[in-house]
Amino acid sequence: MKLVMICYNEAIDDEILELLEKADVTGYTKWTKVLGKGQTSGPHFYSHVWPKANNVITTALPQESATKLMSELRKMKEQIGHQGIKAFMWQIDEMT
Repeated sequence: MKLVMICYNEAIDDEILELLEKADVTGYTKWTKVLGKGQTSGPHFYSHVWPKANNVITTALPQESATKLMSELRKMKEQIGHQGIKAFMWQIDEMT
């Protein structure tokens, strides 16, 4: 099993959810209004000065499904440019 974490600009939330549906991801956890600063995306602090925010989604998937999802996320990132999307994949050693 793999854990995929997707951090992205809240402006592309609909596109990310659509991608998850197309990739047959049926279970995930989503955090909204996540604050942070990227090297290329700048501050997202949900304030008057820095009004943007991010969302984060995590999902646990079999290796093949996780690899497919990461591939689709790479394609999306190439299409949207600097809208702000990062994805990470980790090995899950145990899950209950």
